Amino acid sequence: MVRVNAKFVALTAVFTAVYAIGVIVLAPISFYIYQCRIADSLIALSTVFGLPTAIGTALGCAIANAYAGYGIIDIVGGSIANFIAAIVGYYIASKKFKGSILVALVAESLIISGIVGSYLSVVFEVPLIVGFTGVLVGSLISINVLGYVLVKTIRMRIKEV
Repeated sequence: MVRVNAKFVALTAVFTAVYAIGVIVLAPISFYIYQCRIADSLIALSTVFGLPTAIGTALGCAIANAYAGYGIIDIVGGSIANFIAAIVGYYIASKKFKGSILVALVAESLIISGIVGSYLSVVFEVPLIVGFTGVLVGSLISINVLGYVLVKTIRMRIKEV
């Protein structure tokens, strides 16, 4: 059972706001078939914070994608992709096997790339492989490199407290 308390709501709100602002401020690299959403690095934090990250990055994505103007497929599809990726990443990381964080982050990148790449290939009328790889490259940078650094930094800070 999920405990919804002030901390849960606050974390969700922070993830929502930071994700939406990050995507919109960096719009030139956050949209189109080739994209690198720096804000996607927050999805990696689902391995630390769980459900508030999943909900926050999904809501933030809905806000940011509404701004982009590609329609309901982008608003709903991107939000679903973020939510599923964050939940799967959290689940994998919670198993705490050697390399679980890296496996979780790769899974998140593949899920985002599969879902978003699929509908972007339709929206931009390009082959599916172009949609997938266009999103995958950016996801590997944001989730697997920047996100990994965020996760490691926050985990170190949590241990210090």
